[in-house]
Amino acid sequence: MMKKRAPSPFALPMMMTEMAMASWETIFHRTTMMAMGTCSAAEYTRMATEKMQAMQSSMAALARGDTHEAVLAPFVTKSRANARRLRRG
Repeated sequence: MMKKRAPSPFALPMMMTEMAMASWETIFHRTTMMAMGTCSAAEYTRMATEKMQAMQSSMAALARGDTHEAVLAPFVTKSRANARRLRRG
């Protein structure tokens, strides 16, 4: 049986940095869309629903007693996906 490797002490800070960068990029794109009047109703809806979905996943991980990284992961995933999608236009 293989032993689980201990998580890197840098895993959580790296996740937080990655989420911050992706969030800033997403905020920039969405703010630009709002200023130009091109932000769709679907995008406004997505802004709220994605946070609720990430929060539900995060709370489930917290209730299971998962690691800090597992609790933060849904937010990192959503923020990276948004930045990537909005970057493409």
